[in-house]
Amino acid sequence: MELKKLTIEAISLLKKLIETPSFSAEEDQTALLIENWFKQFEIPYQRSRNNIWAMNNYFDDSKPTLLLNSHHDTVKPNSAFTKNPFKAIVENGKLFGLGSNDAGGCLVSLIATFTYFYHQRNLKYNLVIVASAEEESSGENGLNSMLSIIPKIDVAIIGEPTLMNLAVAEKGLVVFDAVVEGTPSHAAHPNSDNAIYKTIEVLQWFKDFKFEKNSTTLGEVKMTVTQINAGKQHNVVPAHVDLVIDVRVNDAYSNQEIASILQEKAPCSKIVPRSLRLNSSSISADHELVKAGIAIGRKTYGSPTLSDQSVLSCQSLKLGPGDSTRSHSADEFIYIAEIEEGIAIYIALLEKVL
Repeated sequence: MELKKLTIEAISLLKKLIETPSFSAEEDQTALLIENWFKQFEIPYQRSRNNIWAMNNYFDDSKPTLLLNSHHDTVKPNSAFTKNPFKAIVENGKLFGLGSNDAGGCLVSLIATFTYFYHQRNLKYNLVIVASAEEESSGENGLNSMLSIIPKIDVAIIGEPTLMNLAVAEKGLVVFDAVVEGTPSHAAHPNSDNAIYKTIEVLQWFKDFKFEKNSTTLGEVKMTVTQINAGKQHNVVPAHVDLVIDVRVNDAYSNQEIASILQEKAPCSKIVPRSLRLNSSSISADHELVKAGIAIGRKTYGSPTLSDQSVLSCQSLKLGPGDSTRSHSADEFIYIAEIEEGIAIYIALLEKVL
């Protein structure tokens, strides 16, 4: 398949995706656009809810399988957009639009890469591509729902904006709901057990607490109180204060270990994790994908942001065109040249291992 034609078609597909709203769990129309790509290139595909997937033409059960994955859902546009988020606008080499950077550019680049290799014989790895849904919401009908449907995966490339550098590790996430309890009372009367005042020391504890184990690739565990709620009337001291704590977990801990530490040490009446399934992920520095990436001039780093890597049990690498700092930003964009480069680098990388 000619690379130039694939690149032109990939950019065209991205423009169509931008102009088709696809909030998490509402991706049915962008799924149709992705189906149309596979129909155009006469590639058999399957659909499960809003997830579209396909295998290379010469899939061989005796070979290991490499997953190519990115998502086609988006967050909702923020109020600071000055351009129409659902209009694909090209200005000065930039393609603007919601989902252009996160992760439409990655998705179309991976789809083009899969198509490039689809008909090739004697590949070392099987290829499976999944254009997945519900990544932004960590929903139950996203990539995690596909793992029992697609062939067993041995290693994965997850398409997220990394400036085409190799994110060889990614922090996990645990969100906790915590409660600080006190004694309710009328505001006019003395109260030495005011839950709101007690929360001052609790907040200071969360601010100061450090987990002992650091990671060479992911640094320290980052814990942040992100929400606080208490009280309904001006003259009533509430019985409790509710907190939400966001914990970004390095690869030195499991999510369960983080939960156990906080439940033992946090000065709260109660602290409960919402989910323990979004674990940190990584790939060995000795893996041939990493070595191949370094050989073609790509840098390695540890990523603080969460992706669909978190639902995989195999080794995985996060790699894609675009810049993570533009994700979820106003007037989101990706450079056209980044997509062109992304497809070329994906192909160069895979040619070294396939």
